[in-house]
Amino acid sequence: MKPNLIEEDHFIFCLEAVADLDKISTNPLIKNLEKLALEQGINSIHKTCDTIEGLEESLNALRYDDHNFKNYEIIYLVMPGENNNICINDYYYSLEEIAELFEGKLRGKILHFANTKALDISLEEARYFLDVTGASAISGYGTAYNMLSSTTIDNAFFSLFQKQEDLVAIVQELEEKHYALSKALGFRVYC
Repeated sequence: MKPNLIEEDHFIFCLEAVADLDKISTNPLIKNLEKLALEQGINSIHKTCDTIEGLEESLNALRYDDHNFKNYEIIYLVMPGENNNICINDYYYSLEEIAELFEGKLRGKILHFANTKALDISLEEARYFLDVTGASAISGYGTAYNMLSSTTIDNAFFSLFQKQEDLVAIVQELEEKHYALSKALGFRVYC
């Protein structure tokens, strides 16, 4: 049984792939996360990585070092890639590789991809990822960034998730309120 979301604090863990950790500056993503915190009370942690090891270290630090890990229900990945792959510093990693890396470590989490990567996977690939990691859902967009950012619909998704516990109801409301954008970006959820 899922706890009542309204009575607990819930956070977003945002992990962004960058070319070089030493050359990071404030970007629109960080400003958007700050705006979410100020305007909607949705807190987040933003981390960057430039290697697969950095991705693993960041998620493990969250799991083992942060006592509020259970409150991070959405892991927001802002990484380029296509289809069944993410790209970190010009290296491609399949979702199967990511699943095996985090075997059983994402229980109850939603892995949400920004549209910097098209999430174009088969139902079998999604089921494998969910079964291996224990994640409750994987979501993203069928269309990668093409002058149309997913920020607006990402924010709406995060906001609805703070108020609602039924993922199906969240997706229905999101598609009702943001139909044109949802359709244009190809919003999808596998659970």
